[in-house]
Amino acid sequence: MLSRFGKHFFSTRKEALKTLITRNLNEIKEAGTYKTERVISSPQAAQIISGNKEVLNFCANNYLGLSNDKELIETAKKTLETHGFGMSSVRFICGTQDIHKNLEKKISEFHKMEDTILFPSAFDANAGFFEAILTNEDAVISDALNHASIIDGIRLCKANRHRYNHLDMADLEEKLKATQSARLRFIVTDGVFSMDGDFAPLPQIVELAKKYDAYIYVDECHSTGFIGETGRGTPELFGVTDEIDVVCSTLGKALGGATGGYITSSTEVVDLLRQKARPYLFSNAIAPAVAGASIKVFERLMKSSDLPKKLHANTRLFRDRMNSAGFKILGHPDSAIAPVLLGDARLASTVADELLKEGIYVIGFSFPVVPKGQARIRVQLSAAHTQDQVNKCVDAFIKVGKKFNVI
Repeated sequence: MLSRFGKHFFSTRKEALKTLITRNLNEIKEAGTYKTERVISSPQAAQIISGNKEVLNFCANNYLGLSNDKELIETAKKTLETHGFGMSSVRFICGTQDIHKNLEKKISEFHKMEDTILFPSAFDANAGFFEAILTNEDAVISDALNHASIIDGIRLCKANRHRYNHLDMADLEEKLKATQSARLRFIVTDGVFSMDGDFAPLPQIVELAKKYDAYIYVDECHSTGFIGETGRGTPELFGVTDEIDVVCSTLGKALGGATGGYITSSTEVVDLLRQKARPYLFSNAIAPAVAGASIKVFERLMKSSDLPKKLHANTRLFRDRMNSAGFKILGHPDSAIAPVLLGDARLASTVADELLKEGIYVIGFSFPVVPKGQARIRVQLSAAHTQDQVNKCVDAFIKVGKKFNVI
């Protein structure tokens, strides 16, 4: 048993830690950047229940409206019956089922790549790639606004790290010139940037990669399934599918919104990742129900482009009306991510709260998620939204925007 002195010592240590953390939390609250989690008591959908109130959801990554799709739910149920609940193992021990291999084959077919490797999440995929593939003889050149998972993944590797200004091809070229002595040079970019909704200029990146003998890695988490004529992402949109060396993407957004990520590339790259990628080697395989339902998603996308087309129509309606009303909307005109720039963090939070009173569920984003002074409400359109729902969202923005002198 601990002595009285020992108990007092540990109690004092705990109180000191609590005091330090509380001070940190108070600073976040005072800055207006403290984040609270609203509780949803319904399935993810265009219309949800939050706080015992039905509201329209305009801030989910549910781009194709598949998160509560009946066919996917039934497929997941059947897979539970045939393949069980979980694997209780990593892939190389006894965590690989036939449906995992079938899903990887479907993904490769969809992206027109040779092979695919599944990860527990796209964050893990980005965390696993760079350390496994690159050495201190290599160089990685990353867009300044790439996703946090790319930034963290690059930090884990020993390659020489370079960052080019966001979408700045002149700066990228300078970085490529400066790394000519490297064994491998990887240009790394999001296809669609999640906070701004803008698109990487892949044709120019491809041109520079060819000029300087570099490879291209594209994170397609916010474009797979709905960008491009058949939903095959920004490489399809820009007609450069054959020029991209590595694609990282997710099952957790447009493709049903469950969990799981993947990297699709050449057979050799995927094989090396199976040998060396730590998140793959030391994490359980994705749940069988997720794998089974995800196979169904890719089968549907390869048969029909109806959902991407509906999403594109909703995106055009929202962006056109919001721009006409005088809001500053960031991002590419075709992007289903439509950030409404407000600037002030507290204003973004207040406007989001007022919109919730109007039946519109959105969230204010502020530092450190976005740069200081660039707080915004990130609206995300879905194929599940009706045009009446999109119009209701815009009407609410106009009402609240006038109230707070935003427009």
